Amino acid sequence: MDWLGLRFGNELPADGQVLLACSHNTWLVLLAFLVASAAGYCAFDMAERVANAQQPENRRRWSWLGAGCLGGGIWAMHFIAMLAFEAPVSIQYDIPTTALSLLLVTSACLVGMHILGRPRITTSQHLSAALVIGLGITAMHYTGMAAVRSPATLHYQPTLVALSVAIAIGASLAATLLSAFFRNPDEGRHLLKIPASLAMGMAIFSMHFTGMQALQMTVPVGTALIPTATDNAQGLGLGLAVIAGMVLLFSLGVAWTDKKLQSKEIDLQRVNGLLRELEQVKVALQNVAHVDPLTSLPNRRAFNEFFAEKLEQHARHQHSLAVMFLDIDHFKRVNDNLGHDAGDQLLREVSERVRAALRREDMLARLGGDEFCVLASLENLAEAKALAQRIMEQMKAPITLAGRTFSMTTSIGISLYPDDGETCEELLKHADLALYQAKSSGRNNLHFFSRHLKNKATFELQLEEELHLALSRDNGLFLTYQPILDLRNGQVVKLEALVRWQHPQLGLLPPDRFIGVAEANGFIAELDAWVLRRACQDLAILAGEGFPDLRVAVNCSALNLCRDDLVDEVKHTLQAHDIHPRRLELEVTENALMSNVNQALYLLECMRSLGLCISIDDFGTGYSSLAYLKRLPLDTLKIDRSFIMDLPGSHADMEIVQAIIGMAHTLHLQVVAEGVESREQLDFLKSHGCDFIQGYLISRPQRLDGITDFLRQQQGSVASNVLPLRPNPT
Repeated sequence: MDWLGLRFGNELPADGQVLLACSHNTWLVLLAFLVASAAGYCAFDMAERVANAQQPENRRRWSWLGAGCLGGGIWAMHFIAMLAFEAPVSIQYDIPTTALSLLLVTSACLVGMHILGRPRITTSQHLSAALVIGLGITAMHYTGMAAVRSPATLHYQPTLVALSVAIAIGASLAATLLSAFFRNPDEGRHLLKIPASLAMGMAIFSMHFTGMQALQMTVPVGTALIPTATDNAQGLGLGLAVIAGMVLLFSLGVAWTDKKLQSKEIDLQRVNGLLRELEQVKVALQNVAHVDPLTSLPNRRAFNEFFAEKLEQHARHQHSLAVMFLDIDHFKRVNDNLGHDAGDQLLREVSERVRAALRREDMLARLGGDEFCVLASLENLAEAKALAQRIMEQMKAPITLAGRTFSMTTSIGISLYPDDGETCEELLKHADLALYQAKSSGRNNLHFFSRHLKNKATFELQLEEELHLALSRDNGLFLTYQPILDLRNGQVVKLEALVRWQHPQLGLLPPDRFIGVAEANGFIAELDAWVLRRACQDLAILAGEGFPDLRVAVNCSALNLCRDDLVDEVKHTLQAHDIHPRRLELEVTENALMSNVNQALYLLECMRSLGLCISIDDFGTGYSSLAYLKRLPLDTLKIDRSFIMDLPGSHADMEIVQAIIGMAHTLHLQVVAEGVESREQLDFLKSHGCDFIQGYLISRPQRLDGITDFLRQQQGSVASNVLPLRPNPT
């Protein structure tokens, strides 16, 4: 079979002579192998560029350049290897046929690059690309061999030709699979390109020399043979290799530059993406920083910024502005009884109701907890009052939480610009003072700020600072003691310690002037601890004066009953002054007990375990029940003076006192009547079984030295069987 002057078959002409003296130049063979390997390396790089090109136009350009590099490199390898072929006949090449071979292999490589440039390559596409490129290499090789012009006739063994075709297709399949492996930029994979390129060069090289092994050249008998000339072939081969190498290096340089540019572009895209994400995060953070997540209302920060802008506008146009502080009445009860989920639901409902009562231009913000604030542009007090009343009406509608339906109320404090302040801080502070006054007035109320409130707040602040200073320096505070008389034997068996404050400017202050200040500002525990220490010191002094069995009753604040460390504090104080616990009696008010019965019960039981006596003070003014009284570890009930002062003239008070005494004795409790000031009151109480009395009829509260004298006089009176009824005016 003949094709382009090539003869395929195993039979040679009978009149021919087989040329066996053909050889190859070793250096040119090695050069051909290096060119083939370089072409493979370049092909891998170009396939990567085609796959990673973002624009279709760039993908086409890289496909053309890759096809040129691969096809041109293989073609250069072929002809360098042909120049390495040494035969004893002259060999020349037909230029058009040679050009056709280059066109065939380049076209096949272009089709292969187009297939390999797809985002995802299937197995069938790999096979198609390998078949096209392999057949293109084979066609290039044998077309190039057809370009040989020589006296010899070229014969090919079909078996080896088929093997060369199989090697070309197999090498092409390996190349397509490796190009898919190398298309993802990775430093580790990049290093594997070199051995992979050498393997590809060897495969293409093997295909060429398998085809050359299939070649047999014959010449007619008598043909003159010429010596082999290698110098010209080496020069041509080296020149072709240099040209091919320069082209491949240039292509690799372009690919490397594009890779760097693409890497920078990818980095820039990542940076831009990060910047966009950061901008989104910034917007989200700003939203989080300015919006209350529970109610979706502006939070304190957003409110402060808006308030400053709003105040500046109103100052510029001389318009009035109302600042309203809202607080949900008894919100803590909802959280404690129904849980925090119900409390959150209530806050959301309140925010919706308040918004419904406002106008479009008014602002509502949640400042924290159950505190809300409204900014409203108003003309006068009447408009502010009408708006506040509208909000309060909205709040009164029934609400269902955790399966229970009830009504909520709110207290509102209002300050007005510019009458009540010219800065945000002043207006907010004054609205808060007005809110405090509204809650103090019974809740479900609104109150406007007034200068009286400011003066009162300033006075309380000053009083707080001075009380704190008096406690820290132990200066100005002192105890007075009021005797408590045992009606059964006429003896003073215990004293009630009452704290007083000798203020440097205001003079002598009773407890009701500063106890509330201490409770409101968080140092009532410190004040109670001071009273306890001083009472124990005085008990030790009284024991030394001859009254070792006398007891002292000290008051305990309601807030102190919530402190777990109160028991240890009392125990250490008693031990420090060597006071027997039975000489100390702890007085707690009825309302303090009932505000937190379970906690109070635990603490009082701990106190009883130490040996202290427990009494309930101001009994009858609170809302305790027999069910609680029988659970509490009490020793004494003290009847409030409001039930004693009208005895025996008030029939109702007489019945109440009799009932309390009877109930207390039924519960095995002793009874102390406070505020006894007349003999008639004493006779009534004694006739109805009251155990102890306390009041001006016995003695006014006195300091330690005065009470010591009183106790000595009392001992003499008892010795002479005279009841010590001597009011002391001091």
